This record gives sequence, C-alpha cells and structure tokens, in this order.
Amino acid sequence: MSWPFLVFVILYWMAALGLMVWAVFKPLFSVFVLPFVLGVVLLLFFSIVKYWRWIHSFDKLQRAIIRKNIWSWRFLPAVWEAFREGLLHWRITKKNILLGYMHRSLAFGWFLLIVVGAVQAMQAFPNGHPMWVAIFFNYFEPEVDLSAFKHATLFANLMDGLLIYVLSGLMLAMLKKVWSRPLGMKRTTKHTVMDRVAKLALWCIFPLRLLSEGVTSSLYGNGGFMIRPLGDLINEIGLADPAFEYTCWLLYSVALGTFFSLMPFSRYMHIFTEVFLIYFRQLGVRDSDTKSGYTMFELSACSRCGICIDGCPMNRELGIVNMQGVYMLQSIRNLEQQKNAEPIAENCLMCDRCVADCPVGIDLSVVRRQVRIKNKAAIDSKGGYGYLRDVQPFNAIGRVAYFGGCMSHLTPGITKSMETIFDAAGQKYWYIDRDETICCGRPLLQQGFEHQAFELRRKNTEMIVNSKATLLVTSCPICYQSFKKEYKLPIPVMHHTEYIDMLIRSGRLNLRKDDRKVTYHDPCELGRGCGIYDQPRDVLRATTTLLPTREEREHSLCCGFNLGNPLLDTEQQTAIRNAARDNLLQPNPDVVATACPMCKKAFQHADETPVKDIAEIVAENIVLKSK
Repeated sequence: MSWPFLVFVILYWMAALGLMVWAVFKPLFSVFVLPFVLGVVLLLFFSIVKYWRWIHSFDKLQRAIIRKNIWSWRFLPAVWEAFREGLLHWRITKKNILLGYMHRSLAFGWFLLIVVGAVQAMQAFPNGHPMWVAIFFNYFEPEVDLSAFKHATLFANLMDGLLIYVLSGLMLAMLKKVWSRPLGMKRTTKHTVMDRVAKLALWCIFPLRLLSEGVTSSLYGNGGFMIRPLGDLINEIGLADPAFEYTCWLLYSVALGTFFSLMPFSRYMHIFTEVFLIYFRQLGVRDSDTKSGYTMFELSACSRCGICIDGCPMNRELGIVNMQGVYMLQSIRNLEQQKNAEPIAENCLMCDRCVADCPVGIDLSVVRRQVRIKNKAAIDSKGGYGYLRDVQPFNAIGRVAYFGGCMSHLTPGITKSMETIFDAAGQKYWYIDRDETICCGRPLLQQGFEHQAFELRRKNTEMIVNSKATLLVTSCPICYQSFKKEYKLPIPVMHHTEYIDMLIRSGRLNLRKDDRKVTYHDPCELGRGCGIYDQPRDVLRATTTLLPTREEREHSLCCGFNLGNPLLDTEQQTAIRNAARDNLLQPNPDVVATACPMCKKAFQHADETPVKDIAEIVAENIVLKSK
C-alpha cells in the first residue's frame, strides 16, 4: 500500500468518523478531537492484533500452564505486582528515589488524571458523554451548568494538582536526558528514531494540556488553583482568543494521537505489555530456549530504561556500552537492527547482573541464549559423544550422589574437602565423576550448542536415575543451576553450601570457629542464577568471622573468567576480575571465600590473600567426634 493511498484512507475514515460522532453528540463534539480518537483506535487495533498473535504462539508447555492456573489464586499477586511495578515502579524507586519518582509521576500521575477526569465528566454530564470529554474536559466545561455540578471546584483543583505532579516527572525526564547522574544513572539508552518521535509526542502532551486549559480559562474563567492564574496571565498578554484556543486544543489532540498511534511500534508498548508479562509470570509461565509468543511479551515489556547498562561489568570495567540487555532486546525487536542481534548476544558474560537490575524482571539471559542457539549447527552430528556409553551408573541406593563438575577437577582441593565432609558426617556417597569427567552440559548450552547439551543431560539423567541415589550434591554453581533448572531429576538437588548448612543445622557436622576474618564472593550462577545467598553466609559465620563488602548478594561482581563470553581476551577478563577482587579485599580480610571452583581459580592469582572455597574452610574446621 502506497503512502499517499494510506493517507487518503486515514483521512477518509477520520472524516466519516467525525460526521457520525457529530450527528450523535453535537454539543460535545469538535473536529479537533479526531486525531486523539484515531490514535486510540489505532492503539487498540494494533495492540489486540499483536497480543492475539503472541498468545497464539505460546508453546505447548506455556499454554498448558496457563490453562492449569488461569483461574487460580495467582491472579491476585499478579494484580498487586502490576499495580506496584506498572504504576508505582517500586523496583526502580529502590534503586534511586528520584528515578522512581520520575517514572511513577508519569505513569501513576497520568493514570490518576484519566481516572479522576472520567469521574469529573460523569459528575458534569450525568446523562452520558463521549469518551473524549474526560480528556478535553475544560474545553467542553462551559457547556455545563456549574451550579448543578457537585464538587466542581474540588475536582478542578485536584486535576490541577495531578497535572503539576505529572509535569514535575516530565521535568526530571528532561533533566535525565542531559544530566542523568542525579537520577542514579551514569548512562542512558540510545533510542531508535521511532522511539524518539514517540518520546517527543509524549513530552508535548502535558505542556500542551497546560497551555490549552490556560487559554480556555482566559476565555471562560474555569479551572483550578493553577489554571485560573494562568488564564489571567494569558489575558494580560493578549492571547485570549478563540482561534488560539482551538489551535492549542488541536495540537494537544495531535500529540495524544501521535503518541497512541506510535505506541505499538515503539518502546512505549511496555506500558500495557508489562501487565500481561507480570500476569503470565505469576501463573508460572517461563521462557524457553526456543523463541515463542512469551518471548515477544518479554521483548515488548522492556521500557528501554537503561538501568541494565550501569551495572554490567562489560560497561563498568571495559567501557563496552552497545551490547547490554536493552540493546539486545532492541536489536531483536526492530527489523532494521536484527542483523546486530547475534554479535550483541555473543559478547556477554552471562553473569545475570542485568537480570537482577531489570525492573521488569525480564530473563535476559534466556533471550540472549535463544539468539546464540539460532542457526548453530551441532558440532557432534556424527555421534562425537559416543564415549558416554561406556560410563555406567553405580548402585547408590540410599546414598548421596556427588557431582564435582569439570572445574572442580581443576581445583581438587574442593572435591577432597567434600569427601572429608561426607566422611565426617557419616554419609555414604557415590562420586559420579571421580574417574571420568562428564560435563553437565550448561556451558555448551550457554554458547548455543543445544544438541550437545541435550545429549549430556540425557546421559547424566540416565546414570543418576539408574543409580537409585536419593540426593544429588554438586560443588559447581554452573552444574547446580543446570541440574536444578534444565534437568528433570526425580531427586532433590543441592549445592554443597546448602548441603553443608543442612549438616550443621542437623548436628551431623561438628565445627570449631576460628579467628579468621573472611569476605565472601557470591558466584553469579549460584547467587543471581539460583538465589542462594544465605546458606553460604550461615556456614561461614559458623566457622569464621564474616565481613560485609560494598557489592554483594545480587549486586556481586562477576569474576570475569566464566564461560559465558568467548570473545573477551585475557586482559579484558583480568580487568573485570580485578574489580571484583578489589571489592572483596576492601575490608582487609584474612581469607577470600567463594563457592565456585571457577571463581576460586580466577581469584587465586589476583593477590597474595588466600582464596578458599567454603568446603575447604569447613573441612579445616571439622571437630571429629571422640569414639
């Protein structure tokens, strides 16, 4: 369809719609409302079409979860979270009060303007009114007998107060564009042309509303505590003219119509999409390694706020600012930028810092992995993993199965310490990979080699199930996350810090507490990946004196030497590692503790301060029971 023909069709239907509306609501209609009405119609049309297509593209498991839980109690937490995050922006507020106020005043303030405006219109027109009257109320208010309008002054003042609230947020948004540091952000997002046009329209809406209501007040004397003085001022400077009034309201309508028309094609689609994403997530739906309709909800729920940029170690330590989650989602969503999606997806540590920082809760690592998997052919299509057939299960009925993991074999002090702990607790165990190393498959999956990861998971699952073990313990957070989330094992899975904590609490392990001061590094896959923060700290407090660090728990810094990014050289990895080291050494500890063999190996060569895994510290502090 050519642009001239499309413009003709739009103008034709606008004229037809205007004639129909004028025939029904002659006193409460003016042609200037048509851009607003058309914008609302286009927004509803494209939103419904998009959402229908995305929901229809959910995979079988996602649809089954929705059918199972759609009428469950989970609806209530979804409503609360949608209100808390979609309107109040609570997660952003926790990051920075001013930034949260900016988002909240624009979202919640505008929402209240619409709600209070609707109530105001119903009070003024009890016999019914078209929907635009609430939006352009002050223009149509002269038609009302104000003596019959209950609480007219109260509503006018309330609307003025809400408009001030929204305008204050708009001023902060403009400040953020030129100086973002007061709002807690070192960098802001670079937006597409469509996003910029939509933002310009949004920024024009509220100043134009203020001006329009001020001009109307100069002619009719309506409005509240802010609009009336503005009307008097406009009178004094000689701008109280009906033609100027009509022009202002038309521009206001055009700004609204432009913004609403562009919403489905810009970052502002997140305003509605985030509500759907929260609802589906509360029902239990999660993204998979294959792109689906749920992925599209995640892509469109991103507001491009840029919060994920500052915390990313690629930005902080290397100055790389074009591959963070916001740009990855932007590149996937925009057709003209899709060629950039693969290199952006590859250049990432997969440390989940952006996932922890994301106020919408988008699983950015899964979306990034989808891009990595796409078009990657299997490197072992001829059966390169045939050796796995020779690895046989052990009869481990009633025992704990212990999986050291590939990296633990490169740091054997961890696995030896775990064997010491098992023996001290009187626990019989089966050391699965003592003689033959078998990868859990997650490193391959992170790099996009889905086939190999599947084969490794299949073989490991077969061995563990056939062994009849009752519990699986692993020392590697990478393996732990894989066994916990990607495998479908019929037995519980624990990281060794969880298991040791359980032994201590049950009295099966007697420990002494020494006088060493220790700082703890939260491994990315164990902390942000699986939410294990307290158990490692409880174990360290039982054996040492634990010191806090500036950046810990979900804000912990990546060690830089993980397996997520194949593009970084040793110098770049070292720069990221050194930032994490400095954070851990700031309290001047005797020992740096971690719970990941890869992190231990990274930090060992960074400083003279000893680096130990929690299992090693526990093994050193075991008090054997006297016979």
